[in-house]
Amino acid sequence: MDWIHALILGFLQGITEYLPVSSSGHLELAKELLGTEAKAGGLEFDIIVHVATVFSTLVILWKEIKWIFDGLLKFRWNAETRYAVNILVSMIPIGIVGLFFKEKIEAIYSGNTLLVVGICLLVTALLLAATQFYKPKERENISTLHAFIIGIAQTIAVLPGLSRSGSTIATGLLLGNSKQKLAQFSFLMVIPPILGEALIDFKHIFAPSQEYLAANGMAETLPMSAVIAGFLAAFVSGCIACKWMISVVRKSNLIYFAIYCAIIGIIALCNV
Repeated sequence: MDWIHALILGFLQGITEYLPVSSSGHLELAKELLGTEAKAGGLEFDIIVHVATVFSTLVILWKEIKWIFDGLLKFRWNAETRYAVNILVSMIPIGIVGLFFKEKIEAIYSGNTLLVVGICLLVTALLLAATQFYKPKERENISTLHAFIIGIAQTIAVLPGLSRSGSTIATGLLLGNSKQKLAQFSFLMVIPPILGEALIDFKHIFAPSQEYLAANGMAETLPMSAVIAGFLAAFVSGCIACKWMISVVRKSNLIYFAIYCAIIGIIALCNV
């Protein structure tokens, strides 16, 4: 993978991570379009650009993150502590899958990816469209039970083409949670899992073994120019998309994203 491919894929990752259109699905589709060389980065590149989008979340939602930690340091049960507990609860499902089913999930990405992406994009479209037709009475705060259910949605969205932000935000809206707080919670809850995965694979990213390279279809590690280009592109585009998506969710107008996902899903299935 050269720096131009990395720049394109990094930009695409940053934009689609927050928009409810599936970043993993778009990355896989883009790699198919760009050819064999773009696929050479494998899991290594995907982790790098995901970490970049986490950094963009930290920048855009810094005030909210500071609010949580300020409350935790008071060492009493308050709104901030409750929020932190909900984030931890939302991590339980994806933590279980990551510990016990990681290899099976990775195997999906090495199979007939276009078929999986196409089907999952259509599922994403249906889920987003449902929020336009079913609007329950709105709750002011996200409960611990709802945090867990949203966490399950996030876990299912490890499938390429099933949007993580789309699944978590749509699930939260269908449960009747506040539009004002839902996007923020959705973006904050993904920080620990992504950073956790990056720490687990840290050694492989910067000093991959021959076995790791072979398993990910790589002859050698990514050049530093590709790492930097992909990271910066994902970070900058992620900052833009994160801020915009928070505004979009507050208006609860996701139908256009549903139409887009349906079109791209059909295109993917037509090219299987």
